[in-house]
Amino acid sequence: MEDIDIFSIRGNDRSVVTKRLEFPLRLTDDQIRTIKQTTSEIFGPGVQVRLFGSRLDNSAKGGDIDLLVESEHLIDEKLAKALTLTARLQLRLGDQPFDVLVVDPGVRLNAVHQQALRTGQSL
Repeated sequence: MEDIDIFSIRGNDRSVVTKRLEFPLRLTDDQIRTIKQTTSEIFGPGVQVRLFGSRLDNSAKGGDIDLLVESEHLIDEKLAKALTLTARLQLRLGDQPFDVLVVDPGVRLNAVHQQALRTGQSL
């Protein structure tokens, strides 16, 4: 079982409650380690990375790897860093499709961000 942060989102207010839930991850331990290490290399050690989307559904097959990178501090060059993360992960994990969202205090949350924050599992 994993600890997961459950988010309650109202506008840009993010309330967090940590609960112990069990979610199947369709990633190996090596893939998770690589994702965490690579994210830290690019964004710095203070960020959190979450998996969301179809990779949390054990009955699903294939699908892209949806990642949410979250920081309590403003991140410079968000797009460039997200693209660098995608490229490095493809080199390290094979040519798989990745979707990377980056959230910091300067990001206005849209429906996709809110869904990722609500359902994403910390790696």
